[in-house]
Amino acid sequence: MKPNLTTYTPKRILVCQLRQIGDVLLSTPSIRLLAERYPDAQIDVLTEKKCVPVLENNPRIAAIKSIDKAALKNPIKALAYYAHVGRGNYDLIVDFQQLPRCKWVTRFSNAPVKLTYTPPWYNKPTYTHWVDMEYGYAAKCKASVLKPLDIEWNGEKPELWLTDKERTFATDFLEHSGIKNSLFITVDPSHRRETRRWPSRHFAELIRLLKKHHPSLHAVILYGPGEKELAEKVAAQAGKRAFATNSMLSLREMAAIQERASMHLGNCSAPRHFAVAVDTPSLIIQGATGTGWGFPSEEHVSATKKLPCYPCNKNSCRFGTRECLEEFYPDDILDEALRILKFGLQKKT
Repeated sequence: MKPNLTTYTPKRILVCQLRQIGDVLLSTPSIRLLAERYPDAQIDVLTEKKCVPVLENNPRIAAIKSIDKAALKNPIKALAYYAHVGRGNYDLIVDFQQLPRCKWVTRFSNAPVKLTYTPPWYNKPTYTHWVDMEYGYAAKCKASVLKPLDIEWNGEKPELWLTDKERTFATDFLEHSGIKNSLFITVDPSHRRETRRWPSRHFAELIRLLKKHHPSLHAVILYGPGEKELAEKVAAQAGKRAFATNSMLSLREMAAIQERASMHLGNCSAPRHFAVAVDTPSLIIQGATGTGWGFPSEEHVSATKKLPCYPCNKNSCRFGTRECLEEFYPDDILDEALRILKFGLQKKT
């Protein structure tokens, strides 16, 4: 007989959220809700090695079980690791993804409750309980998987627990960059998909327009692996007081700097979720993606040029024009950017 989950009291919980970085951050509201529902339970998280920094220092997490794909190329070695994790005496497994590696861990486990969103028929033998996932903001969607446990999302934000050392790094970075107590924004102009990437010239022009209203404004251009050239291009186009960092920041260093900014401007990628987690207002250019990635708040806005084809969620434009990005001009969102920046100025002073 399946246990009644509304009265179930697990002592050891494993949450499975392997990737991507933004998605892992969006799972933290669910981790918080689990910790509040079961304050005496140990909560572990299974994720990919690259996503571990998102979860570090989180007091709600007892252990992070990381998967290093490079180290687990050998199938036998990989299965041994999945078995080791799965046999961790868990009472409850919550799988937000149903990826092959999540399913292997779940199959090796003797947990009485293996909870997920409604799976296709071929995945159903892997789980004991499931529920239809609700649509809306992505963190709410994940949390809706917890409904059988009598848990509901109530506006909880993603959480990132910065250390004093990381905040000191941000202070030193800003001082050495000549910003210190000056007004500044962070800008993320990159995205690996062209249909989610606003043209660099548009980012630069919007920065210039903002500087006309706030002449002392600085812009810190963020970038990830292989994106420095684009960041430097935007900085050069934006002109004075816009710059890309000399070396790439770590995820947590980036978040610590975003925490000090008055606004985050960018594409629909991980830094937008970091901005929400550190309570910095944000303006995001959506492109091909829908607005489900945006935290529902007047301080966090997803700007879109709504065409008949929006949102297509495609990785290439079927018309070859990328009109939703190319013809979505800085002037179209300047007023919104100024409004959000005002929120940030009020918060940071």
